[in-house]
Amino acid sequence: MNSRDGKDLPGLDLDRLAAWLADARPDLLAGPLTARLIAGGRSNLTYEISDGSSAWIVRRPPLGHVLATAHDMSREYRVMTALADTDVPVPATYALCEDPEILGAPFYLMERVVGTPYRTAAELTAVGADRTRTISAGMVDALADLHTVDPADVGLADFGRPSGFLARQVHRWKKQLDASYSRDLPGAHELYDMLAAHQPPQSPDGIVHGDYRLDNVLVDSSDRVVAVIDWEMATLGDPLTDVALLLLYQRLGELGVTGVGDVAFAPGFLTETELLDRYAERSGRDLAHFGFYLGLAAFKLVAILEGIHYRFLQGQTVGSGFESVGAGVEPLLRTGIAALQENNR
Repeated sequence: MNSRDGKDLPGLDLDRLAAWLADARPDLLAGPLTARLIAGGRSNLTYEISDGSSAWIVRRPPLGHVLATAHDMSREYRVMTALADTDVPVPATYALCEDPEILGAPFYLMERVVGTPYRTAAELTAVGADRTRTISAGMVDALADLHTVDPADVGLADFGRPSGFLARQVHRWKKQLDASYSRDLPGAHELYDMLAAHQPPQSPDGIVHGDYRLDNVLVDSSDRVVAVIDWEMATLGDPLTDVALLLLYQRLGELGVTGVGDVAFAPGFLTETELLDRYAERSGRDLAHFGFYLGLAAFKLVAILEGIHYRFLQGQTVGSGFESVGAGVEPLLRTGIAALQENNR
C-alpha cells in the first residue's frame, strides 16, 4: 500500500510527520514525503517513508492502542539505540516521538536496512545449502553476541527485573493459559507443575530479545545478518529463554502447526545440536539445564496458540489458517514434558 499524502495509510499522516521532523530533525528531509505500509496487524505498524532521495522506517503501535502502552515504542527505541556500538547488528535510530498528538500514538524513526527476513524453508532452499548454512550460523552468532552484552555497559541496567525472571515467566504464561481454556488439557497442568517445581539457577542476566527467530533478522545479499529487528518484547532476564524459544519456533511445523516454523527443514540449515554447540561456544553460557528452558518455551507457545485457538472458536479471528493452530497444542505439551524429564539438550 502506497500513499503520497498519508491519507491512504492508516495511522500515518505524512503532513504532520513532516512538520514534526522539520523541528526534531531538520537535517533529515530533503523533499516531500511518500510512504508505504510494510507490516500491519496486531503487532506494531511498520512504514517505509521517503523524501525521494533517502528512505527510513517509522514504527508505531497498532491502531486503537491506548497511551498506557506507549512505553513499547520507547523500549524498542532505547534498546536499539543502546546496542548501536556493540557487535549486535541493529538499525540506526534517529528520532523518538512520545507525543500521541502527532500520529495518534508514540512512534520512532529508524534506519531502513536493506535485507531479507527469510520466513520459509522454500526461500532458503532457493538460495542453496551452503548459503543457508551461512545464514543460519549468522542468526545464531547474532543472538550469542546479544547475550554477551553487559546491560550496565550500554546503559540498560534498569531495562527490566532479571531477579526472579524464570518464576515470573512460568506464572505469567499460566495466567494467560487459564484465560483461554476451552477444552481439557491435562498435559498443561503437568507441565506447569514441573516448571514450578524444577526451576534451575538462572543463567547470568542479560538482554532478552523475547521473540528471536530467523524472520526477525535481516540478511543482506552477502548472507550477513545486518539487523536484528522487532524488539517490542525485549527486557532483562535469562537469555537462554531466547535460545529455547528459537528452537521451538523451528519445530512448530513438525508438531502440526502449519504455515510456520519450517526454516530448519531447508538443506544446509544448522541442526539443533550444531546450533546449540555454536551458541554455547560463542556466548560462553552453560546449557546443562536446557531441558527446563525448552519446557518453558513450550509452555509459552502453548499459551499463545491456545489463545489463538480460543479466539478462533469464538469467531474473533480474521483470515484463514487459524483452524489448525489448536492441533499444535498437545504435541507442544508432550515436547515440554519430555524436555523437562530429560532436563538436558
